[in-house]
Amino acid sequence: MDLDRVRELCLSLPHATEQIQWGDNLVFKVGGKIFAVAALEPARHCLSLKCSDEDFAELIERPGIVPAPYLARAHWVALESEHPLTEAELERLLRQAHALVFAKLPKSFREKLARGKQRARRPSRSRPRKR
Repeated sequence: MDLDRVRELCLSLPHATEQIQWGDNLVFKVGGKIFAVAALEPARHCLSLKCSDEDFAELIERPGIVPAPYLARAHWVALESEHPLTEAELERLLRQAHALVFAKLPKSFREKLARGKQRARRPSRSRPRKR
């Protein structure tokens, strides 16, 4: 699957956004959390994505798919080319990556997104300031 198709699919998912980060990476997020990263320039890995524990174990056994650098402990895989997966497999995995990350968002934030408030902010982790 080429980058244009990956981009089209990721942005079709509910509440998904994109931005360029780290110089030359197209990052796909839901609720401010990353679910996939695509390289815009030739790189060692063309696409990285979050996956389930079961899929992670299976995928890293396949040629052309490796544990994603820095993110393997969170069950991310990296594709070394565009072709280690069929288009249907990659589509399923991208949808699953989005769903896994969305499910980890705070419930109140997920509810705000569901009500259509896409610009909702994630709750701050710091304590409110006393006046």
